[in-house]
Amino acid sequence: MNILITNDDGIRADGIIELAKTVATIANVYVIAPETQKSATGHAITIHNPIMVNEEFIQENIKAYSISGTPADCVKVGIEALLKDVKIDLVLSGINNGPNLGEDVIYSGTVSAAIEGFIQKKPSIAFSYDEFNVSKEVYLKAADYAVELVNNMKDKLHLLDDCVLNVNIPNKEVKGYKITKLGTREYENDVIERVNPHGKKYLWIGGRMKETKQEEDSDVKAVNDGYISITPVNIDMTCRKKIDILKNEKLL
Repeated sequence: MNILITNDDGIRADGIIELAKTVATIANVYVIAPETQKSATGHAITIHNPIMVNEEFIQENIKAYSISGTPADCVKVGIEALLKDVKIDLVLSGINNGPNLGEDVIYSGTVSAAIEGFIQKKPSIAFSYDEFNVSKEVYLKAADYAVELVNNMKDKLHLLDDCVLNVNIPNKEVKGYKITKLGTREYENDVIERVNPHGKKYLWIGGRMKETKQEEDSDVKAVNDGYISITPVNIDMTCRKKIDILKNEKLL
């Protein structure tokens, strides 16, 4: 089994290194990741600049590259160019430094890399951990859950013909897993205005998470309750229930 692994935290992030080493115990692993941090880049691809490529070392049985592009670039150039002579059976993205829950998946480079795998007609799974800047040991334990899922899915990859799996691992004792839908993530003070020492105004996007009521089967609630959340996600953004309604309206 040939598995391409990428992320949005960069080639040297503990999450991708521990995931790659652990997955390499069950499959042939190829790593292509951004050379630097590329979080929250969504599904951006590089079209106005060249994409620079460097060989990297993780361990002897892992072929690894860093590139100057985005997470989606990593998968695209990996499958179409760098690994064009390799039949990639599965794309994994992560393990992300922090969760990717609810509407945050729209911005996520981690999830977008998995979606690019889907676009390339490869079964794809995104993994995230529900805490920031944890130890290598924590990522190693999370990687064990990832490998368990991959092992259980390897004969069922046809289930990913029309979706990717967005997996979030809780930062607490794991009670099990739940199949979920995307929940709600809302922030306050989303854009902060500040002034630098020279009197020039600048903006910083950030903010605190709001307490939001979650449905029982949401990914947010599952992770908060100590379960690994597995959410099938696809790219069909059509609001189908509005098609017939709009057809009956005089819009132009």
